[in-house]
Amino acid sequence: MNELLVSIENLHVRFRTYAGQVHAVNGVSLDIRRGEIFGLVGETGCGKSVTGLSLLRLVPPPGEIATGRITFDGQDLLSLSEQEMRDLRGARISMIFQDPAASLNPVFSVGEQIELVIRQHQPVTQRVARQRTLEMLEAVGLPDPPQILSAYPHELSGGMQQRVMIALALASNASLLIADEPTTALDVTIQAQILTLLTQLKESRGLSILLITHNLGVVAETCDRVAVLYVGHVVERGRTRDIFKEMKHPYTQGLLAAIPRPGSHGQPLQAVSGSVPSGLVVFPGCPFEPRCSYAMEVCRQGPPPLVRVGEEHYVACYQFVEGASKSWSHCPEAI
Repeated sequence: MNELLVSIENLHVRFRTYAGQVHAVNGVSLDIRRGEIFGLVGETGCGKSVTGLSLLRLVPPPGEIATGRITFDGQDLLSLSEQEMRDLRGARISMIFQDPAASLNPVFSVGEQIELVIRQHQPVTQRVARQRTLEMLEAVGLPDPPQILSAYPHELSGGMQQRVMIALALASNASLLIADEPTTALDVTIQAQILTLLTQLKESRGLSILLITHNLGVVAETCDRVAVLYVGHVVERGRTRDIFKEMKHPYTQGLLAAIPRPGSHGQPLQAVSGSVPSGLVVFPGCPFEPRCSYAMEVCRQGPPPLVRVGEEHYVACYQFVEGASKSWSHCPEAI
């Protein structure tokens, strides 16, 4: 079993707004091992990106980490000073975003931006930084690195910009890469190339990757383990092959059923009924109960515990809590 790199325990993140307190992350617990790709999947608004930003302590105001514990390589990140976190960001934990054009500085060349990151975290000369920049551009598969070095972001395609973002994120030999929807803005062919690159970097560098996505196909192709989020709750977690072989939670089953399949032309797409509720809503029971076709009365009484249903497979559903499904009848008004 790989050594543990990241541990998130009972993480709660809140946003104070004029409309009330938004509960973005509600008790998320997960861990990431060295040298693995861990997937975080769910619909838009389920708290995936906020969980990733919490690892870097970059939750934007008026958001705040209310409670929980986050450890990275044995360090308690929530107890570090702001200066200690600045030293950690970029050097040991890096992040790439879904829109590289908005993330890269348009007035600096590619080489200048990567060199700046290297010199900020490592005591090297400009010449050494320039050489390492060329090596990074080559490592992420960009053609003609010397030419890319002097290019500006707007002169590159979307796929090339995303490769530059990956080079930028790994310029200081980070141990953990948080990839937030890294392929969403790219066409299908380039998506496949970026995912292949991330897998190759994991293998060649022993890199750990937290891959945030709404695409189960991406998870199936690249991730070793996965956690499914719904309105800030982990509803299912485990090894990717186990979850895809036998999904347990109705929400996970609904996400898989919504994926178009070959030969389904002309047939209506399946969808999870209803929509993701606002984070302003606090559920006394299971948050998925209003959309669940298997809902029982017990689902309204309290949140289901995360129970073990396999070697590393966990699910938060009363169908798998001993005695719960036998003690209650199905709700006739369930969707």
